[in-house]
Amino acid sequence: MTYHIALCDDDAVQREYLADLVSAWAAEAGLDVRLALFPSGEAFLARDLGQFSILLLDIEMPGMDGITLARGVRERNETAVIVFITGYAEYIAEGYDVSALHYLMKPVDKSKLFSVLEKAVKTLDKNGKLLPLELGGELVMLPLRDLRYIEVQGNYVTFHGKQAYKVKMPLVEARALLDERFFRTGRSFLVNLHYVRKVTKTDVYLATGEQIPLSRGLYESINRALIHST
Repeated sequence: MTYHIALCDDDAVQREYLADLVSAWAAEAGLDVRLALFPSGEAFLARDLGQFSILLLDIEMPGMDGITLARGVRERNETAVIVFITGYAEYIAEGYDVSALHYLMKPVDKSKLFSVLEKAVKTLDKNGKLLPLELGGELVMLPLRDLRYIEVQGNYVTFHGKQAYKVKMPLVEARALLDERFFRTGRSFLVNLHYVRKVTKTDVYLATGEQIPLSRGLYESINRALIHST
């Protein structure tokens, strides 16, 4: 798995110092890491935020501060792990509403940064797989756990998560993104078994109240799949 990390700090010396530490951590941990550096919050928000899984954000920056930046990030990326870097302990309480993983006090200690990055990776792994969906030139990372079902319509697949994302993609490619919790109920639907609450001979009912058609002959198969998925 590749971990895309963004580092945002207006201090060039601090930025390079932290970049060197992140690279050293990645090499020591044997992880594939792609690191992007940004000198300001404005420069960071101008990028496609969906690709980043770990964010290291300086709080005290001219113009847009790290807390404001994090709020902007959360509007477009709900799953990224946010780590704040600050020289002042009083900022800590401000990060609760953006679900920050941790705060690192300046000067950043190498062992503490390594520990926080390890915790961030474990958090991402625990939260589960992210589906990379290309939408109009923008990359959206959809948490697999939030995906209730997918619907196939011609050459397009709609991924029904917290929002509906319609992507031009062959079914075989969409299926390859999923795991064993998804069951194909017919030609046009695959459902996340974890959301299934009732099955009849003709329909599958999800916890959200949505009703998905079930093809003839699949009643026994989906019930077996539900038993094995628990």
